[in-house]
Order: sequence, then C-alpha cells, then structure tokens
Amino acid sequence: MRLDDLLHALFTYKKFGRGNPEIASVESDNRNVTEGSLFVCIPGYTVDGHDFAEDAVHKGAVAIIAQKELDLDVPVIVVKDTHRSLAEIANHFYQNPTEAFTLIGVTGTNGKTTVSHLIEKVHRDQNQKTGLIGTINIKIGEEEFETKNTTPEPLLLQKQFANMKEKSVETAVMEVSSHALTLGRVRGCDYDIAVFTNLTQDHLDYHGTMEEYRQAKGLLFSQLGNTYDPARKKIAVLNADDPASADYEKMTSAHIFTYGIDNEADVKADNISFSANGTRFRLIMPEREEDVKLKLTGKFSVYNALAAISACKAAGIPLHDILKSLEGIQGVPGRFELVDEGQNFPVIVDYAHTPDSLENVLTTVKDMAKGNVFAVVGCGGDRDRTKRPLMAKIATKIADTTVITSDNPRSEDPERILDDMVEGADGHYVRITDRAQAITHAINEASEGDVVLIAGKGHETYQIIGENVHEFDDRNVARQAIKGKKA
Repeated sequence: MRLDDLLHALFTYKKFGRGNPEIASVESDNRNVTEGSLFVCIPGYTVDGHDFAEDAVHKGAVAIIAQKELDLDVPVIVVKDTHRSLAEIANHFYQNPTEAFTLIGVTGTNGKTTVSHLIEKVHRDQNQKTGLIGTINIKIGEEEFETKNTTPEPLLLQKQFANMKEKSVETAVMEVSSHALTLGRVRGCDYDIAVFTNLTQDHLDYHGTMEEYRQAKGLLFSQLGNTYDPARKKIAVLNADDPASADYEKMTSAHIFTYGIDNEADVKADNISFSANGTRFRLIMPEREEDVKLKLTGKFSVYNALAAISACKAAGIPLHDILKSLEGIQGVPGRFELVDEGQNFPVIVDYAHTPDSLENVLTTVKDMAKGNVFAVVGCGGDRDRTKRPLMAKIATKIADTTVITSDNPRSEDPERILDDMVEGADGHYVRITDRAQAITHAINEASEGDVVLIAGKGHETYQIIGENVHEFDDRNVARQAIKGKKA
C-alpha cells in the first residue's frame, strides 16, 4: 500500500516532504522497523517515540507519523494525536479485519478471562474456527501466542485480527480492559456483542475514582454503534444484578440482553446448589427452563456461566448446544484451579486480586471446607494502595489463617506493601514476605479436611521484583511444597 493511500485513514494531517513510498509495514517500536516501514512516534510513560524517529529512518523507515515537525529525509506526517492515528492507520493497513467475522468483547472487573474462555469453547464445539485474545494468551484455532497486556496495543491487535481473517476465523472473543478502552487500543474494532461481567474496586491508581472506572468500562457499549442493521445486530449483554448495567444500557443503542440471579433478567439462575464437585442450578429463560450441572463451583461461576450462555444465545447458538459445551468444561488455568499431588486436602490457585473476587472465592472455599481455611494473599506494587487493607480485612475475616505475603512488588518495597495490608487485618494472620515460603507454610500447616487458597497470581508464571522478572508459578511452588510435606 502506498503512503498516500494509507493516509486516507486520517481525517486531518499535514504532510512535510515529498514522496509516496510503498509501505511494507507499520511500526510503533523502532526495534521492529525494517526496510519500507512507516514509523509512528508514540509518546509513552517513560520514553517518547519521537526520540527514535531518526534511528527508525536509518533502519529503513520510509515515512514517519509524528505530533511535531521533524527534520528527516523522508515524508513526515504531523497529526494531533499519534495514539488515535495509529489505531486508524493500523485498521486501514490491515483492511478492517474485524468486519470479516463475529467479534465478541468481554469487559468487567472480574470474570473476563473465564467468560471469554467459556464463550470460545462453545463456539469451538460448534466446529467454528475461533480466535481468543486475553490475559492468558492469544489463540487462533489451535495455535497459541504470548500476550503482554490483557488487550494488546492497536497495531498488534489489528495484526492479529488480520491473521484471524486470513485463517478463516468465524468468531473471535476478546477481553477488553478499562485501560485499553481509555487508551483507545480497541478503536476500529467492529464488535457485534459486548458483555459486562461486574464492576468492583480495581485500578484506582490509574482511573482515580470509581466513577471514572465505571465510565471507562462503558466505552465498550457506547462504541457498539448507533444503527440497527438486521443482518448484523449489535447486542449488549448486561449483568442485571450490577448497578452499573443501568448506566451502560443508557450509553448504548444496541439491543439489550440481560442475565442475573437476584433481579429479573432474560437469562436467570434459580435453585442454585454447590458442592466440591461443581454447581447445579435451574436456568430460566422466557421460552424454556433447563437444569444445568457445571463442573465449576461457586456463585461467581454461575454468573460467568450465565454471561457465556447469554453471549452465545445472542450469537445464535442453540441453548442445548451451549449447555452441552459448558457442562463439559473442567476449568480455566489459574481460575479456581486445583493442585493435586495426592494430598488429603484441596489446594486451590486463583487469580483473585480484587476485594470482591477474593471475597467471592474465599466464601466458596469456606462453604466447601470441612476444616480450616488457609489463605495466601498478597497485593501488587505500583498499583492501587487503597485496596491493600481491604484485601487483608476480607481474607482475615473469612479465612481461619491468612498468610500475608508478596505478589508482584515491582518497584515498591515489599515490606511497605505488607504494612499497608496489615492495617486492615481483622483476624489471625501470619506475615511472610517471601511468597514461596508463604505458600509452603500454608501447605505445611494444613491437614485433612482443610483447604488452602493461594490467591492473586493465578495463571502467571513470573514474579516482578524491582526491574527483574523471575520465573514463578504458584501452582509449581505448591506442588513442590506438597511433595516436600509428603516426603
């Protein structure tokens, strides 16, 4: 594609320098620039892409998009906002890939990963070629790729969508974070179905207030469009039990489809019962009722299942097929995942890293425990400090013994993080800064009938201490601790 053709994606800009070179790739990281690249200068938190424009030209960039004039020997296109322009350019360069398949976006504080995986599994069981983008990984069919962010930057996102289009994906499901929405990473994505799980305290270090956080999530629903196309309906799937849904219903022109337990909804669960083996409930819909049996457990799992059922119904999949798929799912990595090395007490690893998700998981664990509950809990560094005492308060209130420890301290002093947590402790706790030692302590203390919950990191296979990323997996540490105890 020629530069001038690519610039049709922009509405206003100034072009300095002559030439209409062929564009072989679009890049925002100068390290990825090759011969024929268009380099987009992005001002970041720590570095400014404008400082690397000259280096990009030396590496073969044939044009630059920037927010100011630059003295270079290639055409420089000046725009007001390179973040916005990058999304526009990426979408045009990859030829609007999300128009080629059904795109389902899932947002909310908790449950995004599980709901996305449930939806993707149902569609895959329909013999559809599927795509999945989220916290754990990116999948295209059976291929898996690593991802750094819950929702990738717009350039990588559109490139992956183009890859999906080329490989004939029929339905793609993606987690959509509040950061991605406010930063414009998903601009240009043509969503067909948007799903809301819930809204509880998280990311206040970034958004500042719960009101700003709620508004950020709402962008997904306001961006569903303002027209009614019978051939491609836009549908907002909302949690009727969460107050934020009333706001999102006002924000969107899309068709509304609701699910819930406590309030009236289009898809509703009743007569819920839990056991260590899973969950049963009565599914109530306007046209029919069904008994559902899941291998997943906990009230939060019922909400996740209802959200997935609603999204799949909105996508046109028969209810019988949806339930058949969901009833066969064992779980999602790092989400209420059992670590079984033959010990006589359950050890559970869960991603719970917000007050609400921790309370939900611990309540479920408490209900299934015959003996004591041991909770290993930490909080991340360089993140919302206000939730730290809340996490400790919830853990010490529900668990019999809480082991307060490190999560990903990042640039903060781990002891300071633990100090913040301890302020909220309202019950018996043990303070062990080293996470591996904390996990080992909880497992060594547990006996038959007890339950150990290791919360916060879930599927993560690393721990960030300072600027270093260390290999660390709660599940592997737990396995070693169990083996050591048995020995």
